[in-house]
Amino acid sequence: MPRTVTLFTGQWADLPLAELLPLVKKMGYDGVELACWGDHFETDRALTEPGYVKKKWALLQKHGLTCHAISSHLVGQAVCDLIDERHQAILPADVWGDGKPEGVRQRAAEKMKATARAARKFFDARPGSMSYDTLPVVVNGFTGSSIWHALYAFPPTSQEFLEKGFQDFAKRWTPILDVFEKENVNFALEVHPTEIAFDIASAKRALEAVKNHPRFGFNYDPSHLGYQGVNYVKFIREFTCRIFHVHMKDAWWGHGDGSVGVFGGHTDFTDARRFWDFRSLGHGDIHFEEIIVALNDTGYRGPLSVEWEDGRMDRVHGATESCAFVRGLDFAPNQAAFDAAFAKK
Repeated sequence: MPRTVTLFTGQWADLPLAELLPLVKKMGYDGVELACWGDHFETDRALTEPGYVKKKWALLQKHGLTCHAISSHLVGQAVCDLIDERHQAILPADVWGDGKPEGVRQRAAEKMKATARAARKFFDARPGSMSYDTLPVVVNGFTGSSIWHALYAFPPTSQEFLEKGFQDFAKRWTPILDVFEKENVNFALEVHPTEIAFDIASAKRALEAVKNHPRFGFNYDPSHLGYQGVNYVKFIREFTCRIFHVHMKDAWWGHGDGSVGVFGGHTDFTDARRFWDFRSLGHGDIHFEEIIVALNDTGYRGPLSVEWEDGRMDRVHGATESCAFVRGLDFAPNQAAFDAAFAKK
């Protein structure tokens, strides 16, 4: 069977979940990837409030929807970042606290551990009629990075300096990943600029830093790779066993008026001068059929989760169109050699 098509709710967190879910169903999706912000999935309530997770599943069932993953990008970002005033806008008040950077990082780490426990509790409560026992429990997210500011090597940046950043990542994330291991939950980093891993080379180095921890893998998203010039199909084949979840998201590049480069020129998204921008699925430069072929070749059977972002398009129109695009593109792998009929007994 083709894969389940879900919608990542992160860009829809302005809508209460009870209001969003009927819209998700109307747009044609099988389910959702629940963001840990807005009221979509609240980690602390999931752990402490009796009946919270069962009510979430009941709400999903009411609209004929399922869920395969939750996502905690915002809190995860703060675990390794150099904290500044921008983080206050994305973090829960209990994580931000007094805003002192090291305290924020430590509270973010504890919240990520709690998220692993909450994910296990949530998926253990999944109704039997919605059971997907063959799929792992996944929390998607970001890690942050203490060395993103050193992306361009000036002042001259040594490998020793960069290695301190990867070791900082390992020191902060290994205890978190150990909790994920205890809870039998996978953490999937969305490889993305500003994270410890943002291309193939840095993803390999991040894996090495955490000694190939069994719970550390990737939420594959081609949009963040393509405009950088990274071979996004090669990424799938390089990390076959580490792709825990897949985002379907498009981008275009090679546009603009030549005054803004790949780093964005301190412009806003949709500025006509920009070299690249996110686009609704099928309207950008990502070759999705090559992605489906590679996912089939490497055995990925998890959901295809649409992360819809396009500042030039109405989101309901775009997300509806994107769901249909993914359904028209996805196909189950062949179960027999195509030329087997020619074989002579």
